[in-house]
Amino acid sequence: MNSWQPTAALGRALLVGAIGVGFAVLFGDPVLVVLVAPMLLLAALGLLNRPSSSPRVEVQLDHVTLHEGQGTRSRLLIDDTTDVEYVTRVAAHAPYVAMHPASGHLGVLLGEVEEPPAIEVSPRRWGVRILGEEKVGLTGPWAGYRWGPVLLPGRSMWVLPSTAPFDSRAEAPHPVGLVGRHRSTRPGEGTEFADIRPFHAGDRLRRINWRVSLRSDVLHVVTSRAEQDTGVLLVVDALADHGRSEGIGGTQSSLDVTVRAATAVAEHYVRSGDRVSLRVIGADQEVVGYGAGARHLRLIQGRLTRIRPGEPRYLVAERMQFRATAGTVVVVLSPMLANAMGTVVALLASRGLPVMVIDTLPPDVVPAVIEGTDPVVASLAWRMRRIEREQQLARLAGLGCPVVAWRGPGTLDDVLRRLARRAQLPRAGAR
Repeated sequence: MNSWQPTAALGRALLVGAIGVGFAVLFGDPVLVVLVAPMLLLAALGLLNRPSSSPRVEVQLDHVTLHEGQGTRSRLLIDDTTDVEYVTRVAAHAPYVAMHPASGHLGVLLGEVEEPPAIEVSPRRWGVRILGEEKVGLTGPWAGYRWGPVLLPGRSMWVLPSTAPFDSRAEAPHPVGLVGRHRSTRPGEGTEFADIRPFHAGDRLRRINWRVSLRSDVLHVVTSRAEQDTGVLLVVDALADHGRSEGIGGTQSSLDVTVRAATAVAEHYVRSGDRVSLRVIGADQEVVGYGAGARHLRLIQGRLTRIRPGEPRYLVAERMQFRATAGTVVVVLSPMLANAMGTVVALLASRGLPVMVIDTLPPDVVPAVIEGTDPVVASLAWRMRRIEREQQLARLAGLGCPVVAWRGPGTLDDVLRRLARRAQLPRAGAR
């Protein structure tokens, strides 16, 4: 209803006033006129202040891109408030979106505030969140006429995964590139001191350390580390979501842990100046190439936000292309409940790449039971699947792929140190 219509209160006032005046004339009793005089006065004021404007309303969000747990305001914009005295908003609830007021009902006199009422919203889980539909109604002076209520569609929000606390003090095992904080394990034309050694044929004369050379009577040169960065490939398992999600601050599902951990690892390496790539194995098969910088980090976060759990139509692990060149560190984030992920990890390890698996299955996860299934049978099947999973993880560890459970800061330190030591070991090569 996009036009001003008389309210029920105006109709009651006119009806009661007319009946009172009629009975006063019929019975000759002026007291009845005095009794209905307030109703007649309100009806007259409502008719005299009949609205003539044509307002238009719109809902606007202060921020359409937020992180989990952050908040913003949903504001109501009215282009013409000349004849508007009272505004009413009723917003429906949406999954994983908290509101204030919690009921979603809000009403205010425009004369008491400078702008129409705003509803505070806070998304509690990553993803594309669509706010609930709203009904907005306007009331004219003296409650004589009303406009609406009109139905407004819910606005969509991009909710980025929260940055889980993560930090790593270990160096990456195979730095390659030109920039980045992680030091290279081989000497090169850099600026960071590595060692002082005797002069060899081909060394640059400007590298000679004259103090050590004069004391030892033998020319010595200063060596430095090559200024190189790390190529990090994040492989995210989105084939299924195990467990129940309650949003930020509550119980996490396996996909919650996976997405938040991938965001934390990507932010750590990007802020270190390293090149990071993303490959999602799931319904949408999202791919982000190698890059660095704040814009690239936001691109990765945006792709993680659009993840939908599900299996692709054709999933052949042996034919997947990961674009991982020599020296790339591969981080696989998965609950490791799909056989295809074990095949992917084994294939990456067979190419000689340093591969580590971050186990994102919550320890207390309980699978959803289909209605009509015997709970005893479902519990037995889940225990058997957990045993198969442990055996698969043991086989991957035997292939040289360390498996570590996600626990925030320091999760990858020990694994990265072991991979770095292993990368420095001499390898036998065929001539």
